[in-house]
Amino acid sequence: MIKQNLIVLGLLGSLLSACHQEEAHEEAPPKLEVTTPWHKDTMITKEYVCQIHAIQHIELRALERGYLQDVYAGEGQVVKQGQPMFKIMPNVYQVDLLKAQAEAKTVQIEYENTKALAEKKIVSQNELALGKAKLDKANAEVQLAQTHLNFTNINAPFTGIMDHLLVRKGSLLDEGDLLTTLSDNSRMWVYFNVPEAEYLDFKIHQKNEKGVPVKLRMANGALFDQAGAIETVEADFDNKTGNIEFRADFPNPHSLLRHGETGTILLDVPYPNAMLIPQKATFEVLDKTFVYVVNKDKKIEQRMIQIAAELPHLFIVKSGLKDTDTVLLEGLRRVRNGQKIDTDYRAPEKVVPELELYAE
Repeated sequence: MIKQNLIVLGLLGSLLSACHQEEAHEEAPPKLEVTTPWHKDTMITKEYVCQIHAIQHIELRALERGYLQDVYAGEGQVVKQGQPMFKIMPNVYQVDLLKAQAEAKTVQIEYENTKALAEKKIVSQNELALGKAKLDKANAEVQLAQTHLNFTNINAPFTGIMDHLLVRKGSLLDEGDLLTTLSDNSRMWVYFNVPEAEYLDFKIHQKNEKGVPVKLRMANGALFDQAGAIETVEADFDNKTGNIEFRADFPNPHSLLRHGETGTILLDVPYPNAMLIPQKATFEVLDKTFVYVVNKDKKIEQRMIQIAAELPHLFIVKSGLKDTDTVLLEGLRRVRNGQKIDTDYRAPEKVVPELELYAE
């Protein structure tokens, strides 16, 4: 009986010893990879959806009422400045001009007669002044009739491409009827909207926004072969969207771009001496970004950081970290705040080449 009790006590002792060894093994801190933030001059490419406009895009409208007598240009045709494009039947306006010229000639003769009488002091100077006023009015009527006649000839105000023809020869036009549109595509104005926060970052890094180079990615994904530059920033923000409009100018020597196209503006924003950390070292909680920092006691501290911009596999840190902080690289889901760990330090220059492989 005593022997059996000794055996039982021995077994219990062995089990307790094994449990204590197991607990001791479980409490051993894990060894995890860590690194430190590093600094580097960095360039971020921002992308903005854009609308492409011709430098001049106008509507051509009839300035007089009448039948469309001739159409001298075709749809899609390049017309030179001053080239005839349309002609409205001028008969009525020619008659009006002849009538005004005849009336002016009559008044001219009357004025000459009055002038001769005034020189002989037969009529007063007031009578002569009245005759001169009538002559000026008659000459003005001639100029007005000539202007109306000239409006029957519609010429290109600048060199451009004629758009869709909205009328046909023989159409009866009213004053103000739209005939077509004309686009000068030699240079393009490209408009894009920038959010307020990005506008402020842009102004901080670019003291003078005018002349900042940009690129244009067209709708087919290809880059436009001409470099552009920001020329102006609008005065006010759109309160509904929180955006402000930028305009970039692009030369268009081969007329590849047309009015009304869309594309994407690529704007390079420099971040000198930017603080960088791997994206895999971060995690999010309620739209806030955190990292685990290992303190001098090798305990983990959860730290909120602010991200300034994103690079492939990297974040640019705006605030929340110091150069001397040790950041946890792996096992973020297997640790908890305040836990003690052993660290395996990885220098930044060794971490960066491995990030792309990690992402894959």
